[in-house]
Amino acid sequence: MSNTILYLECATGISGDMTVAALLDLGASKVKLLAALDSLNVEGYSVSVGRANSHGVDACSFDVELEHEHEHHEHEHHEHEHQHGHTELEHEHPHEAHDHHHGHGHEHGHHHPHVHRNLADVTAILNSGDLTPHARELALKIFGIVAEAESRAHGKPIDEVHFHEVGAIDSIVDIAAAAVCLDDLGIDDVVVTGLSEGTGFVECQHGLLPIPVPAVANIASASGLPLRILPVEGEMVTPTGAAIAAAIRTRSALPGSFTIKKIGLGTGKRDFGMPNVLRAMLIEETAAADAPPAEIMILETNIDDSTGETLGLAMDSLLAAGALDVHYIPAFMKKNRPAWLLRVICREADVPAMERVIFTETSSIGLRKLPAARTCLARTVMDVTLPAGPAKVKKCTFDGQTFYYPEYESIKALAAASGVPFADLFRDAAETARKNDER
Repeated sequence: MSNTILYLECATGISGDMTVAALLDLGASKVKLLAALDSLNVEGYSVSVGRANSHGVDACSFDVELEHEHEHHEHEHHEHEHQHGHTELEHEHPHEAHDHHHGHGHEHGHHHPHVHRNLADVTAILNSGDLTPHARELALKIFGIVAEAESRAHGKPIDEVHFHEVGAIDSIVDIAAAAVCLDDLGIDDVVVTGLSEGTGFVECQHGLLPIPVPAVANIASASGLPLRILPVEGEMVTPTGAAIAAAIRTRSALPGSFTIKKIGLGTGKRDFGMPNVLRAMLIEETAAADAPPAEIMILETNIDDSTGETLGLAMDSLLAAGALDVHYIPAFMKKNRPAWLLRVICREADVPAMERVIFTETSSIGLRKLPAARTCLARTVMDVTLPAGPAKVKKCTFDGQTFYYPEYESIKALAAASGVPFADLFRDAAETARKNDER
């Protein structure tokens, strides 16, 4: 998608199946999705894609249906029962309007009792499938976020966590499907301003849990995702949905002004007394030519007693929480100690989220906050077609000059898929963008 940002409006929460449905409605290929799901080493389910109506709003629906219905009762805490109870959706379309698809091997009808899976099991399933490198990386990232949240909730090492919700077949399919759809749409910039959540309790394997459930609360805390509690009874945000939002969010605020290019709606299955839909919008940022330099914040702290692994995780968490940039600078501190200067560039509204990550994930006990102004070149993103496949190039202009900078992730994925060296693709993408502009 050229020059586009994905905005996930989570006004009534978010879950895995709502996300997949919204992305399909936005234009993700159902053919590619079903082929990718068929390639996974998972049996015992079918999927259906159709249309449904939630309080007058027509939206796409995506359902994962287990072959043995009693698995749903054995597996009480997962998003299809608690967030999306099948009986509560108001359908306008007949059952025949849904496209049912049975994945590879699913027709064997084997009985699969409820099985607890750990992260290694889920990783093996995703590695077994015919997914693009980017889709597989994203799916594993989402599962990793849930694993970390469950680890904190249960007080166990991450490799000992047995997933209750995410280990279920339907949730494995939901997360893989969301990753495949996002990859197919080619979206790298995502706005999630916050998640709306309900109130009350849900029943799970361990008994009653308060809403938001511990895994959701842990994900929101670790990623800096804001929660809005609505006066609504029920679970609006599932761990799968929260993890997807945390994994893909690159911005925490909408542009000052934008145009809407396309809208996709994905429906949930629970009736909250209002439309239960996730709205996904492809938007383009617009800016006045005389707009003043953007105000940003620079956060700095010196760290001399954190490991490299800790600092690497902190960087990932800061970027996931909305940081514009993060970098480490070698430094020598008092007592001749080698250290690192951590510098974070962010929007002022994101400072609390940055502080939360720095103080909880590093050994820092204080930081400096400096307001700053920045000047940004006018930019658009161009789609170019190379012999090896499609790529994205950032086009920037300044004082009558034009510069072409291929997008790193786009070229990286194309190099992995095609076997063509990264440097060759990078050079060819910039030259192709320049030639396309001169036509």
